[in-house]
Amino acid sequence: MKRIAILLSLVIANTVHADDDTIRKTLAERFPGVVIQSISPTPVSGLFEVYANNAIIYVDKQADYMLPGPLKDTRTKTNLTQKSLEALQTIDFASLPLDKAILIRHGKGERKLVVLSDPDCPYCQALEKELVKLDNVSIYTFLYPLEDIHPGATAKADAIWCAPDRAAAWPAYMLEGKLPAPATQCATPVKDIDKLATQLGIQGTPAIIFSNGKRIEGSIPATEIEKRLAVLP
Repeated sequence: MKRIAILLSLVIANTVHADDDTIRKTLAERFPGVVIQSISPTPVSGLFEVYANNAIIYVDKQADYMLPGPLKDTRTKTNLTQKSLEALQTIDFASLPLDKAILIRHGKGERKLVVLSDPDCPYCQALEKELVKLDNVSIYTFLYPLEDIHPGATAKADAIWCAPDRAAAWPAYMLEGKLPAPATQCATPVKDIDKLATQLGIQGTPAIIFSNGKRIEGSIPATEIEKRLAVLP
């Protein structure tokens, strides 16, 4: 019986893999530029969950038909799409290159928070006004200038990183509009952070990553951030 079970599991695995290949090929042909991050079967027979371009869609095994979701379990009232999305977008906080971030501590700094921010993003500037209200937190800011949207933002990010005291230069610009002298002969992590954001599926700013790997894109009030920090281990 054990041998039969093993053989059956291998057959199922190979079938799922074949379906994955078909779905990937079909979607790539019909939607050029789509970035498929994962494909997995759903509780519904013949329906597959596709995580692509940071969103979830559902297709049949030939990818001839597509549904946007959400997919819900009517018995438990669970939103399966949201549950999957939260799991797929959870980030391994320990793997983040915090040495490439600007560190600002409030109080003891026992709690940790990562923010990807563009110096010329108005929503990022609004978030900075909320972050200063937090206590007992270490805020690691990754400079992520979106040059296509804000021309000149990269030069500003470089200047802030290369300032003698970048932990002072960052809030000085974001809260007061005071920019340090242009960067000269200083290596910055801006290109590395751009690659990191792509790997994480982050496309806009600001993006907040909590120490449990959960993330939020967009500016939120300090009270909401505090609520999320308060329940972390």
